[in-house]
Amino acid sequence: MTPQAVIFDIGNVLIEWQPERFYDREIGEARRRALFAEVDLHGMNDKVDRGGHFTEVIYATAEDYPDWRAEIRMWHDRWIELATPVIDHSVRLMRALQAKGVPVFSLTNFGIQSFDYAATHYPFLRDFDRPYISGHMGVIKPEPRIYEMVEQDCGVAPGALLFTDDRADNIAMAASRGWQTHLFESPAGWANRLVAAGLLSEKEAA
Repeated sequence: MTPQAVIFDIGNVLIEWQPERFYDREIGEARRRALFAEVDLHGMNDKVDRGGHFTEVIYATAEDYPDWRAEIRMWHDRWIELATPVIDHSVRLMRALQAKGVPVFSLTNFGIQSFDYAATHYPFLRDFDRPYISGHMGVIKPEPRIYEMVEQDCGVAPGALLFTDDRADNIAMAASRGWQTHLFESPAGWANRLVAAGLLSEKEAA
């Protein structure tokens, strides 16, 4: 079946999301490993992605670990440096699909305030035909409910959705619901998948 709508994850699909790389650069790999071993920073971020307030969640975590207070606050205060750079080819693919009239949705684990902040730096984040942002939905991938909410809202049959994400667990859950899927490893691979699906020509996907 030719997809009727395409769904993009954002982190590591449209924008690189590599917090460890940021901390390695700022505090060194050894201290970063110690920090991440002691503090569940990704778990902290999950709270934000479920709708917790960006500043309140991170600053409260920083107070729980005073020895790491300054480093934890970096997750908030220098957040845009964790979410960079843009993956330009992926953005071009999004634009190319929309130019051909293909609806393009986002489905992303992203906080309410952090998404709004990111959109001030990356305006294309406001350009999805339908944005599905976990912070507003109160649930995160790969929990089944978030996929169900997309299906109920978008009006497209699950088998006519084509979804790309960089995490295998997120892809597996979508596939189990009958979605067409692509595990994102590079924009070139995603471009080839869109060509194979008949959505873009090779020139349009370049």
